[in-house]
Amino acid sequence: MKIVKHEHLAAAVSRLPPNPRVLASGNFATPNETLFVLDSLLPEYVLHILNAQPGIPARAGVIHETAFVGPGMRNSPTLRYVPCRLSLVPVLLSRIMPPDLVVIQTSAPRDGMVSLGIEVNVLPAGIEATRARGGIVVAQVNPQMPFTYGDAVLHTDEIDFGVEVDMPIATAASPALDDTARLIGERVAYHVQDGATLQLGIGAVPDAVLAGLAQRHDLRVWSEMFSDGVLDLVERGSIDHEVPLTASFVFGSRAVYDFVDLNKSVHMMRTEVTNDPTRISQQRAMTAINSAIQVDLSAQANASRINGRIYSGFGGSTDFIVGALHSAGGQAFIALPSWHPKANQSTIVPLIAEPVTSFQHSAIVTEQGIAYVFGRTEAEQTRQIIECAAHPKARGELRAVAADMGRM
Repeated sequence: MKIVKHEHLAAAVSRLPPNPRVLASGNFATPNETLFVLDSLLPEYVLHILNAQPGIPARAGVIHETAFVGPGMRNSPTLRYVPCRLSLVPVLLSRIMPPDLVVIQTSAPRDGMVSLGIEVNVLPAGIEATRARGGIVVAQVNPQMPFTYGDAVLHTDEIDFGVEVDMPIATAASPALDDTARLIGERVAYHVQDGATLQLGIGAVPDAVLAGLAQRHDLRVWSEMFSDGVLDLVERGSIDHEVPLTASFVFGSRAVYDFVDLNKSVHMMRTEVTNDPTRISQQRAMTAINSAIQVDLSAQANASRINGRIYSGFGGSTDFIVGALHSAGGQAFIALPSWHPKANQSTIVPLIAEPVTSFQHSAIVTEQGIAYVFGRTEAEQTRQIIECAAHPKARGELRAVAADMGRM
């Protein structure tokens, strides 16, 4: 890695092909300062970021591309969404959409190594694909990025240019937990046994589940991500300290960043490892807890689109649902409120009109109750969802539709 000033990147960028594909760290690890310098040097390019946050380059000439839409791209007029489960994004980057330039944010060097810190995810695959085709890897080297272990660690020889900055890493505020989220969390937590392995997504409901697990023991974490809720369980002694916490990115406050820094009990692994359904199935009592926008009477979930417009994407929920159901004692929950207050409508619908994100979950959980669906007949699934998960205001209409379907 050659340490340079931002202004010295122009010569390197000049050798890129026209309209190059640029892969950058996502979530809260995006190297914005360096990314905007590169943006000023490239008239046109494709910018690929997973779960991009606000503040990324957005102008004429920049195409936004992603397999998981974050708030930084959600309303982009140039958005190019690529439907893909998270475990297969590395395949996209190696075979179909190889980057020409990768821009990462790393820790300061230690013994010739740097760390990707809070964001490993698909970056190792992207770096390998870029180097294989003679592309460029640029690191924004920041001493405030935590040094994490596992696949996060890179030899400096794998990076072409490093630009030194010293600035805080962006953080994510914990979502507020209302009574509905707390009740859903309590219902799911009741079904999580001591010794279970956890995967949770992002949001108020997963956080509420974690809050309900304070009295559990020997819990493990094998997840695409974790946040402050897991840190609370560590502090309470609910986590099995003999087994590493495994994730591919961290999403949270400075407290959780400080926790993972130089912590060898945390393994930050590439997506091909964390989201491999076979590896997931090998985890003890794997328990996947994810949310959705809608669920229908066939127990299909939509977690990615609203009114036909992409909101997020597949993410890793499908990987973990499949893996969890193959795990001995495993479970896969979809947890969501039964009623959408802003839209004033039920989140349980007769048939999802959007592309289906996932199906064949163990149970659907709302504040109304738990609908057990795995291993039930289609008619039994329908009755469980209506009577145990749907809001009372929606049950009459849902029963009528179910009767027309021959399921009542």
